[in-house]
Amino acid sequence: MHIHDLSKHNSILNSFIADLRDVNIQKDRMRFRRNIERIGEVLGYEMSKTLQYKDKTVVSPLGEKQTSLYQNEIVLCSILRAGVPLHNGLLNYFDDAENAFISAYRHHKQTPETFEIIVEYLACPSLEGKTLILADPMLATGQSMVATFEALRPFGKPKNIHIVSVIGAQPGVDLISKHFSQDTHLWIAAVDEDLSDKGYIVPGLGDAGDLAFGNKLQQ
Repeated sequence: MHIHDLSKHNSILNSFIADLRDVNIQKDRMRFRRNIERIGEVLGYEMSKTLQYKDKTVVSPLGEKQTSLYQNEIVLCSILRAGVPLHNGLLNYFDDAENAFISAYRHHKQTPETFEIIVEYLACPSLEGKTLILADPMLATGQSMVATFEALRPFGKPKNIHIVSVIGAQPGVDLISKHFSQDTHLWIAAVDEDLSDKGYIVPGLGDAGDLAFGNKLQQ
């Protein structure tokens, strides 16, 4: 897997990540969502440099200009509900992309430390020969991403796969590296070292879905 960790190079992205982590700033849900959206835009821009391009003649009121435009047929798939702001950020840049949505959540068993990933709702176009972008802001254990990809298999084999996340944990990055092909690209704004006993990223930022949209109903 090709891992693009943008935190290894200083940029304005550091400010967006710092705001997301800050316990005082993240109380503003609108700002929290917007920061995730902006990170999606930055990651999408960096990802766009790896797409396939072809020259096209563009006609302006005063003449013509050769411009290289990307040719990939993109399907953007986000994991509900936390993935919505990240999806919006990517869609701001790939506005002609097809869209897919999937619900994948943790179902806790006897203890908070043990859980399985449940996939319920799924809406997806054909993926055959297309460029699939899997978007989930938090790459913690990596199990949700793996379960999502398995659920998408009946929709065809993508030509290219890009995974886009805001913050990940190293164990999650390691897990998906084992389950996705070597030519898969991971675009991520920050990678933290640890997971808590309950499988949350440390230091991370908390529950992205709750911070973006409010506390969810208890299962």
